[in-house]
Amino acid sequence: MQRSLEQRYPIKFCVKLGKSGSKTLQLSRTAYGDAVLTSSQALRWYKAFKDGRDGVEAEKRAGRPSTSRTAKNVARVKAALDTDQHLSVRLMAEEVGLPKTDVHRIITEDLHMRKICAKLVPKNLSEEQKDNPVLVSRELLDRVTSEPNFLQRVITVDETWVFEIDPTTKRQSSEWHTSNLPRTKKARMSKSRVKSMLIIFFDSKGIIHKEFVPPGQTVNPTFYLQVLERLRNRVVRVCHEIANTWFLQHDNAPSHTSFAVREFLAQHNITMHPHPPYSPDLAPGDLFFFPKLKTHLKGHHFGTVENVQAAATRALNNISSEDFQH
Repeated sequence: MQRSLEQRYPIKFCVKLGKSGSKTLQLSRTAYGDAVLTSSQALRWYKAFKDGRDGVEAEKRAGRPSTSRTAKNVARVKAALDTDQHLSVRLMAEEVGLPKTDVHRIITEDLHMRKICAKLVPKNLSEEQKDNPVLVSRELLDRVTSEPNFLQRVITVDETWVFEIDPTTKRQSSEWHTSNLPRTKKARMSKSRVKSMLIIFFDSKGIIHKEFVPPGQTVNPTFYLQVLERLRNRVVRVCHEIANTWFLQHDNAPSHTSFAVREFLAQHNITMHPHPPYSPDLAPGDLFFFPKLKTHLKGHHFGTVENVQAAATRALNNISSEDFQH
């Protein structure tokens, strides 16, 4: 803007001296070199001065003001975003009639917003499904308050896979380095296909019963009933103080909630501990036990299913009673 204003005065001076348009353009090029106005700009101002124009200032343009980031336009962009948060900047600019650059600055600088991708979750829960864990947790809290020894009578069961190769986590692979050393690289690895499923029953004192599912066997209601029968016999033998008053907590897997399993539990007066659907944070296996077990197994190559099971058994034996109490 300042460069253009500076060159208009010599053009006006040349017009007053009676110089031709080509001569004026030549003199401007000689004086300003590469910074000279374009031929069309210089000749347009030459004609304007020759027609009697006196001022060298550019006239204000009619139409849109120099800035579009007014309070009104900010409100319009905000209203468009409230209607559809998936809109692109281009579509928003077309809807509100503003340049894309101005719309982008309104969103980022005036509304302090940024576009982020959705977080993937296993399931979008309804309000009823969200309220259910709260109600169950309150009931259990009241039960523990009225019966301080209640948790000592709860036996939790869950299943998990133990792998022949289970890569270490990013945090487990971290190392101490000085600032002048490059970051170490870690190749992405997948869990092996050689694996074994572990079924574990434990309470606040430790492991009560465990077994590995035979290769090729699925945990269906028939197999789970056999496991429960072995568990019941184990409780009678080693847990005399709770043999007739213990609670069973398992999740809502189909094999756990089948009619045959519920009938078995009712026949033997085994009370079910409530566990809301989609609530892994209320399952001691997912929250405490399995992460502690698999920390000792990650990063090792065991070779065979037998070695995997032996390593898992050693890791289970290393979990102290204080960990279960905690």
